[in-house]
Amino acid sequence: MSANLPDGLPWHKSSYSGNQGGNCVEVAETSRAVHMRDTQHRHLTTLTFTPEAFTTLLSDLKDDRL
Repeated sequence: MSANLPDGLPWHKSSYSGNQGGNCVEVAETSRAVHMRDTQHRHLTTLTFTPEAFTTLLSDLKDDRL
């Protein structure tokens, strides 16, 4: 996890967030990392994954293995 990220990251709402509002995450992808944060609490800690780890996380969530 990382709380100090460089300014200007290309944040966007995750396509995996629902359209009902309230429970959304934003992601910012770079060549070395995928950063994820809660849209309701952007000032708090951001999760940082390698691209490979993020792909594995999404795969596991999709397959309901977690």
